[in-house]
Amino acid sequence: MSRRPYVPPRWFIVSAWYVHRALYRGSGGRLGLGRPRNRNHWGTLRLTTVGRRTGQQRSVLLGYFEDGPNLVTLAMNGWGPAEPAWWLNLRSSPEATVELKDGARAVRGRAATGAERNRLWDRWREIDHDLDGFAARRPKETAVVVLEPR
Repeated sequence: MSRRPYVPPRWFIVSAWYVHRALYRGSGGRLGLGRPRNRNHWGTLRLTTVGRRTGQQRSVLLGYFEDGPNLVTLAMNGWGPAEPAWWLNLRSSPEATVELKDGARAVRGRAATGAERNRLWDRWREIDHDLDGFAARRPKETAVVVLEPR
């Protein structure tokens, strides 16, 4: 069984999200996004979905890696128990937009399943060696989300 690595208190995680978003907005998008530096690092993208209740656009900054033309992220909500709102929105309306350091693109989001999920989870494990320990903190399996170009 995997050990359970330290996770900062929820207030700290949420504060970090607000600071990251403020950095992105305050810099006009010049700061806050980044491509993966190499195979052992993840990058940061901005995902914009349509709110399942409001119908309004909602944006969030997420870690990702590239898998061919696809972008791969985890629906982890800071390793908290609830599903992240962006993932619930994406399941309701899979068409979305991502902003990367080098431009925007239209995507369609879906959960990886079966052998594909295992392969992509293993790839995340190469980037984050504590991945299984973090995932064990959640009551449900963490979705591996594939953002395919459309």
